[in-house]
Amino acid sequence: MPNAHDFTGITELAGDPASREQVDRLHRRYYWAGDYARGKDVLEVACGAGQGLGYLQQMARSVCGADLSEPVLAGARRHYAGRVDLRCFDAQEMPLADASFDVVLMFEALYYLPDASRFVREARRVLRPGGVLLISSANKDLYEFTPSPQSVRYYGVVELGALLAESGFAARFFGDTDVTAVSWRQRVTRPLKKLATAANLMPKNKALKAMLKRVVFGPIDRLPAEVAPGYPDPGLPLATVPAGAADRRHKVIYCEATRAT
Repeated sequence: MPNAHDFTGITELAGDPASREQVDRLHRRYYWAGDYARGKDVLEVACGAGQGLGYLQQMARSVCGADLSEPVLAGARRHYAGRVDLRCFDAQEMPLADASFDVVLMFEALYYLPDASRFVREARRVLRPGGVLLISSANKDLYEFTPSPQSVRYYGVVELGALLAESGFAARFFGDTDVTAVSWRQRVTRPLKKLATAANLMPKNKALKAMLKRVVFGPIDRLPAEVAPGYPDPGLPLATVPAGAADRRHKVIYCEATRAT
């Protein structure tokens, strides 16, 4: 019987083929989070293969990584070999004490949750007063947006702001990867991607996606097992995005949500 929580087919795993843009973004989101993590107790929920945990551990007081998928966590367990606290649990029901963390992260996973509002309430519960929830998510408001297989619901700037406000978070938004500054290959293929998405012709598995990436992005890189300092051209700072309006310019939306005291 298939494992209902086996997300290895859609999760970014170490060694997977990836565009340079994708590898850049992986580093960028953890470099961004690192500024919040210094001297703090940090929890990454839906950490996947845990590529950013080792980097965060270098500056945080403590780091815990958690994911619902034990098959995905297996790679992180092998790589870190006990260096990082790794746990398997549901982001919507965390077996953690109230007010036990300063920073909670969820990167590229909110759209897989059956009930994102439950996660936000849980994040608020485990955060200390003044703590920060950091989220990154593919931007559903882009012209050629393509949803991921197994996704439930995507949140753009407007929807995410409303979701966080319900639980007493004050949110700020940022954008990553401006579509007006991408390569000529991507500019040419954007309309084709929109048509393929509308016709349900976009590939669903990682092997076919890797082939498509070679066409759109050119040379392919590999995802690292662990983010390291000093990666060239991280592309920070991120662009500030106004709250309350759909962003149609950036591929990825970042959100800094502060828990009310």
